[in-house]
Formats: sequence, structure tokens, C-alpha cells
Amino acid sequence: MALPECKTLLLERRDHALYITLNRPQARNAMNRAMVGELTAVLDAVEADLDVRALVLRGSDGHFCAGGDIKDMATAHAAAAEGDSEAFYRLNRSFGELITRVNAAPQVVVAALQGAVMGGGFGLACVSDVALADQSARFGLPETSLGIPPAQIAPFVASRIGLTQARRLALLGLRIGADEAARLGIVHEAVTDAAALSAGIDEVLAQLKRCAPVANRVTKSLLLATRTRELEALLDDAAAEFARAVTGPEGGEGTRAFVEKRPASWNQ
Repeated sequence: MALPECKTLLLERRDHALYITLNRPQARNAMNRAMVGELTAVLDAVEADLDVRALVLRGSDGHFCAGGDIKDMATAHAAAAEGDSEAFYRLNRSFGELITRVNAAPQVVVAALQGAVMGGGFGLACVSDVALADQSARFGLPETSLGIPPAQIAPFVASRIGLTQARRLALLGLRIGADEAARLGIVHEAVTDAAALSAGIDEVLAQLKRCAPVANRVTKSLLLATRTRELEALLDDAAAEFARAVTGPEGGEGTRAFVEKRPASWNQ
């Protein structure tokens, strides 16, 4: 697997996980067009790689992501003033395409959240499979206070925490801490500090090693499909996937490992 060269991201492979660090500390890791493009390129590079079983998203210098970069808005304003009627649409929609890709990534997406988790950063947290936050984390959807809607983020927030809570957060522009985020289900666990956050991520990744990579990919796909597919058709497909798994290499290895009372080959 060849990873792309990145200017706004730091990439580090550790065992079965790829750590992706948003790295624009001067802007609290606000997401600009370059970062959107680089994240998309990384997702493309690892999509079919079964050795990369987790993507750990985090931010540099004590912040996760402060949302979208306001400088991109200025660039879109200039383009619109010159007659480009689609400038703001393209800018906004490009992030929606990215967050959709992260949501559907075949790997387990783990979010390590600190400091600013705002706007687009909030959206990324809401499409993670596992999210942990330390007590420095502050979550919010400030868009309406700036006179704009959280257009690409809103569906994913509502899917994560339910419509009524999404309404409250978005329509009041509220900011909440890690404990409230855990209560609402934005994150799965709120921990005390950065050291506990790092230890928690290590525990998640250790647990993940017990799960077969292809089985995990199929399971994630089936879970996501529950929101869009008709039930009987989805169950038909699920049965076909089950049959393939039972007779495939992972199913055989899993059964042998259980009988022989040893870890499976993917848990090494």
C-alpha cells in the first residue's frame, strides 16, 4: 500500500491501524480544500487493503478540528463575485462527499477527540465507529450563529443522536463538553485526559484484533444498509454473505481456532 504525500495530514502506520492526524495547528486543524482532497486520497489508497483494519482520526496540538476554514469561504466569495454561481455549492458539497466516504469506509474508524470538535469536526466524529473524548473536548455546531446551516453535517448528526437532540444542538448553536457528548451518544466514552485517551484508543485497537477483517467489513456494510435497504432484501443479502463467510477462509480459521482453543490468525 502506497500512501499519498500530504501537507495537511500526518500519516503513521501502527500494526493494523493507520493513524491520520489532521495537521493545521495554526487553524486548530480547520478543514480546507487541500485537507479534504488529501483525506479522500488516503481513503482511496487504503480502501482495499485488508491489513489496514482501523483508521484512527485525531488532531494535532490539542485540537481535533475547528470546522471549515474561513479562508475557503473568502475564496468562494471571490469566485462568486466573478460570476461563478456554483462556487459555494462545490465548496460545501465537497465536504459532504468526504464525510460520506468516511462514513462508509470499510475499516473501523476510531475518533480521538480533544479541544475543538466543531462544525465539520463534529460531523467527522458522528461518522466514526468508535469515538473517545477527553475532558478538553468541546463539541458544537456554530454554523447557525454565523448565518449559515450545517448543511452537509446535519444528516449525520441526526443519524448519530436522533432528530430531537440534533435540533436542540443545531438550532441553538450550543457547545457541550465531553461528558454531555457521551450522554448523547456522540462519543462512546469520555476520559480524563490525553494519557487516558491514548490508552483508551490502544484498548479499542487491541479489541479490534480479535475480529476478522473481512467479517468486519461485511458487518459494517450490513449495518449501514439498515438505514437505506428494504428489510427482506437486506436479509437475503445478509444470508448470502453469511454463507460465503462460513465456507470461506475466515470462517474455517475461526472455527479451527475455537476448537483448538487458540487465537485466530488475525489476532496475532
